[in-house]
Amino acid sequence: MASLKDMRVRIASTKATQKITKAMQMVAASKLRRAQTAAEAARPYAERMDAVISNIATATAGSDSAPVLLAGTGNDRVHLLLVCTGERGLSGAFNSSIVRLARERALALMNQGKEVKFFCVGRKGYEQLRRQFDKQIVEHVELRSVKQLGFKNAEQIAKKVVARFNAGEFDVCTLFYARFKSVIAQVPTAQQIIPLVIEQKNDQAAGASAVYDYEPEENEILADLLPRNLAMQVFRALLENNASFYGAQMSAMDNATRNAGDMIRKQTLIYNRTRQAMITKELIEIISGAEAI
Repeated sequence: MASLKDMRVRIASTKATQKITKAMQMVAASKLRRAQTAAEAARPYAERMDAVISNIATATAGSDSAPVLLAGTGNDRVHLLLVCTGERGLSGAFNSSIVRLARERALALMNQGKEVKFFCVGRKGYEQLRRQFDKQIVEHVELRSVKQLGFKNAEQIAKKVVARFNAGEFDVCTLFYARFKSVIAQVPTAQQIIPLVIEQKNDQAAGASAVYDYEPEENEILADLLPRNLAMQVFRALLENNASFYGAQMSAMDNATRNAGDMIRKQTLIYNRTRQAMITKELIEIISGAEAI
């Protein structure tokens, strides 16, 4: 059995840990509001850009001169998985859920005879994926030194992806991130970004959409918009990840603080019982010695 001194040290250590987790919870809560606002503000822009590209792409459907980012290479033999995770841990299952989704997709593609490559954005995802797919990771980008996420960061990542696509290194690119839903809910999401998947709206399918004349030609507009849309989708994923990370960290640190409180109560109870037992034992020894005399 541990001595009373060891128990006091353990209780003090648990209290110190509780202070740390409580402070991290408060920091995450203060950063969450700004990150959530940024993520929600990016959604309408990204959705509207998707709608614009969808309208233009519908006009060029069946054209042989469609941009390769929209039409693709014609096959899907090589897949690039762009996995965006956090730079830090202590956030529950936030990073693991994204990596798990990417790992399941990779294994499913490999079982179909496809070649899989990884582009990791974030330290935690890279550390988990390299254990199993070390030779298949073609690039790793860390954003630890970035104080505030900006479109420039996403644009640099998008340029690297497009450069590899133009070099013929892959045929299909899928983006993995966690979509922020609430403080306690972050949804791992997989989104194909190359070639771009155009979703037909109900009104477009029914032929109710308006007819537009484009100047310059549709293909020229798409050639400029598609790389920008790719950067925008990456930027949106980074913002969603940022908000999801702080939400997950806030919940994880809240649970850790509560668990530390439970541990302190249990350890204090054991300490008091042990101390009382030792006092009782000493009293019995004193009384027994006095009676023996």
